Amino acid sequence: MFNVFYQAGILLGPLAGMVLTGVDFRVTCLVSAAIFALLSVVQIRALPARRPEDAKRQDGDGGQGVFAQWRGILANRPFLLFSVAMIGSYVLSFQVYLALPLEVRRLGGEGESGTAAVAMLFAVSGLTTILGQTRVTAWCKARYEPGQALVRGLAAMGLAFVPLLLATAVPVPESGIGLWLLAAVPPTLAALLLAIGTMIAYPFEMDTIVRLSGDRLVATHYGLYNTICGMGITVGNLGTGAALDAARAAGMPALPWIALTVLGLACAAALYGLHRTGRLAAQPASEPLAASV
Repeated sequence: MFNVFYQAGILLGPLAGMVLTGVDFRVTCLVSAAIFALLSVVQIRALPARRPEDAKRQDGDGGQGVFAQWRGILANRPFLLFSVAMIGSYVLSFQVYLALPLEVRRLGGEGESGTAAVAMLFAVSGLTTILGQTRVTAWCKARYEPGQALVRGLAAMGLAFVPLLLATAVPVPESGIGLWLLAAVPPTLAALLLAIGTMIAYPFEMDTIVRLSGDRLVATHYGLYNTICGMGITVGNLGTGAALDAARAAGMPALPWIALTVLGLACAAALYGLHRTGRLAAQPASEPLAASV
């Protein structure tokens, strides 16, 4: 459900942004700031108060401070290996906002046709998740173990760039409907496959973090996981940008799509290895904490 609402926001946000920016960019900034301020107030009010039993539980864990807790999590090797293996999924999914629109603009131009093609790939990505996430999750849960679902999801995300790779072998028309189709269809297919792969993997990804945490310090595990993936996205986007520039300079448009496909399949292979060796199974509840004592 989180992914459904997340994608709904991604779908509606740019539409609202275009309307507000059409009025005045300052209005966009003020509305955005107001939304964040409102969400901050809501979350502050919604957070549960620290109960006496919470303090007793912390005392039972040795009264660990933040740094001691992080040291314990950093000693949780399966969790760290899983976090690194999942970086690829975030790098690949982020290309809906980076490489795919750039490819549409490269072929379709900056005019209305290019804008329509970019809007189409955003719409396909968001609507697919909104309409299909719960069904895909139920279908996968009935057939696969969490590790198997993760491997399939990452493999689907890696293969999402194959339509773009194949499109590089097609001669580029100079104008007309053929040029628009070449600019719009492969990136949209890639966005669709990325959405499907994300739908397959995401719920099991979140559940695996809880399992590997031993159901202790779950929020801290999520925080470190997002930190690792965030740094991976930064490096991955720098690499993707470099590959796009190199592809244009060398006249090899297939280069970035080959690199992204290899990244997805490599991460899927890494997850397969973790699953086969049992490292994605639940950890004893005390294991991450015991390592920091």
